[in-house]
Amino acid sequence: MTEEFAEKAGRDDDAFALRRERVREVLLAINRGDTAGLGRLLDELHPADVADLMEQVGDKTRHLLLRFWGRDIDGEILSELDEGVRAEVIELLPDEVLSEAVLDLESDDIVDLVEDLGKEQKDILLDALPASERVAVEKALSYPESSAGRLMQREVVRAPEHWTVGEAIDYVREDAEQLPEQFYHVILVDPKMRPTGYVTLGKLMSMPRARSLREVSEHSFRTVPVELDEAEVAYLFNQYHLISVPVVDAEERLVGVITIDDAMAVLDEEHEEDILLLAGVAEDSSLSDSALETTKLRLPWLGVNLLTAILASMVIALFEDVIGQVVALAVLMPIVASMGGNAGTQSLTVAVRAIATKDLTGSNVWRVVGRELVVGLLNGAAFAVVMGIVALIWFGSGQIGLVIGLAMIVNMAVAALAGILVPVMLEKLGVDPALASGTFVTTVTDVVGFFAFLGLASMVLL
Repeated sequence: MTEEFAEKAGRDDDAFALRRERVREVLLAINRGDTAGLGRLLDELHPADVADLMEQVGDKTRHLLLRFWGRDIDGEILSELDEGVRAEVIELLPDEVLSEAVLDLESDDIVDLVEDLGKEQKDILLDALPASERVAVEKALSYPESSAGRLMQREVVRAPEHWTVGEAIDYVREDAEQLPEQFYHVILVDPKMRPTGYVTLGKLMSMPRARSLREVSEHSFRTVPVELDEAEVAYLFNQYHLISVPVVDAEERLVGVITIDDAMAVLDEEHEEDILLLAGVAEDSSLSDSALETTKLRLPWLGVNLLTAILASMVIALFEDVIGQVVALAVLMPIVASMGGNAGTQSLTVAVRAIATKDLTGSNVWRVVGRELVVGLLNGAAFAVVMGIVALIWFGSGQIGLVIGLAMIVNMAVAALAGILVPVMLEKLGVDPALASGTFVTTVTDVVGFFAFLGLASMVLL
């Protein structure tokens, strides 16, 4: 089984994916119980690649890997793991290994690990931390989930705003061992520890030593409150092309900093969440979930879709006499519904993405609605001509071609409107547009499509 996975794993056309040969070597080492060889192979991999490998293998193979190599795992690998797999891995690691693994992590990564643990494991990790670091992590955990306070790291390089470039350089060099692993700015603070600006490392290294830090500070300087939602933080980074942002408390005092890597991780999570929700899949779904877990996560929305399908079927039932007399209608009905559904999905996807990026606002919503309506009408007209000709050739009836053509125009116009208006209205009501829009839009396109097609047929053909 392990060898079969090794044969399938990896893709030659993915330049930065795990190489197939390396995956095969790792899995064969696990299969043989070659602890030394396994350690050598995994030590050569980047922590992100080790995490990918652990996510891709099955539960039994992952358990074997941890049995042979788990004592050498480090915190960076744990921080790269998918949350579901991470929880399983942490459960299998000895307490002393887990404690050792987190010691070299930045405070924001420790918070990310600790916040999903049970109380017993959380206490073990916190007890392993130095007193000052434990206080910092506990303080971060006191902030609301998905807030800037949870996302920030406490390790900050700051300097008094009246210092010169030379003083700042000397300070950084003297305190090199205490510096964060990654930082991009020296943050300027006033006597009350309130951030007033920041200087990039590039400016710090290139300016004369006598220059004031205030003179070389960046115009992009912004701060974020500690309780700001992390999605808003990610938007701020993306919108204004920021590298790092100081985080302040209620008194505007500096309490931490958020760096671009963490902001982009949030942005990726938001995109992934929207994609999953649009498909009616739970946001915590993972490839590592078991078949039973996956079934439980998907079942509710499939049930909702079943109810909406029954509603569409009830509309069809209203016209069963028409369908009975003109069998061609039963053949053509799925085409009308399918085209409307696809048109609605296109409009919906654009709308949900625009809402998430704040491109769709109250100032431009009606212009976008008008554009989508025109697009729906034009597409509907184009395919109405096509289907009219198809129906004429297929069934030898110009009336059937007229009916499906008109129904196509109506349904695709309504689908385009529903795709933009439904997520906008849900967003106004405080409901995540990605969560429920798909079901509503599909229901609208099916019901309107069937009603328009069969209603027009009953008027024209009978």
